[in-house]
Amino acid sequence: MGVSTSPAITVRPRAGGDAGVDVAVEDVRIAAPGPGQVRVAIRATGVCHSDLHVVNGDWPADQPLVLGHEGAGVVEEVGPGVTGVAPGDHVVLSWFAPCMACANCSAGRGWLCTGTTALANTLPDGSTPFAGADGSPLWPYLGLGTFGSHVVVPETAAIRVDDELPFTVGALLGCSVTTGVGAVLNTARVPAGASAVVVGCGGVGLSIVMGLRLAGAHPIVAVDLSADKRAMALELGADVVLDPRETDTGAWLQEQFGGVDFAFEAIGNAQVIETLPGMLAAGGAAVLVGMPRMGARSSIDPYELADQGKSILGCNYGSSVARVDVPRLARLYLAGRLPLDRLIDTVRPLAEGPQALDELASGAGLRSILTP
Repeated sequence: MGVSTSPAITVRPRAGGDAGVDVAVEDVRIAAPGPGQVRVAIRATGVCHSDLHVVNGDWPADQPLVLGHEGAGVVEEVGPGVTGVAPGDHVVLSWFAPCMACANCSAGRGWLCTGTTALANTLPDGSTPFAGADGSPLWPYLGLGTFGSHVVVPETAAIRVDDELPFTVGALLGCSVTTGVGAVLNTARVPAGASAVVVGCGGVGLSIVMGLRLAGAHPIVAVDLSADKRAMALELGADVVLDPRETDTGAWLQEQFGGVDFAFEAIGNAQVIETLPGMLAAGGAAVLVGMPRMGARSSIDPYELADQGKSILGCNYGSSVARVDVPRLARLYLAGRLPLDRLIDTVRPLAEGPQALDELASGAGLRSILTP
């Protein structure tokens, strides 16, 4: 198919050492797939806080990027050696493409892969499929760069799913839903009847609520500043919702239940993380799901953790193996067990991506989906 050109949303570090990045919609060249690579026509892509972290400087970008890492689409072309997908297949794109060769991948812990190049914003061979109109390289954010019409990704990033799965839902399976539900089922392994609180009810937090309901947790308490998000949490399975401006969450949980078994933080706020141990019952676990800014620090009382047998669990990508978990979650959605489409409040054209990022920064809405 060769090189093609189409609009994409990019971020470029500002010239002259100025802090921050410039966000733009510009024409981008996309290469043909090489060995072990797959070219996918994007049908839907989600706007996630991980994209916003780059835009607002929480995660500094030192190279020009094509943004986006929650995507779903149709395979158009495969490179030499690709056997897992074929042209016409519907796929969800996994941003943490595992190398399949390191010790963690061999042990079934693909979410801890030490050989992935996703975090370096490159394909596995260190290259990029993108270039600007002048031929200068643009790098795929988290190895994908889904804020455009096409991507070229490693085969391990293209997860085949049922053709009946809506692309809009598939996009969310690429990151937020797999992270949230996986935090419950994989990281924390919440048993039926366990009590839990979820702090932060954005797309990831509401996915945690749905995962807790799927696991049979009770009671499920959801905490958020937004009345709309609290209402959605109730619809999706929460038993109680709290506004933290009106209620001291930790004190209330201790008074009502003696603390909960699991406390999930889905914001990435260092100050909120400090409060999690105070929400737990003895033996409980705090699960850090939201991604904080780089360099953030939280103070935790180690005596309390040791004396009460409490623990803190880190959660990357829902401790998920995408090739296993994404199709499983897709089947649960199609069976009516996970109402994932409720997370989507706007579907808009790609050109409105900068506006969607601004709305995400303001805390408005749930998940925006962009379509090329």
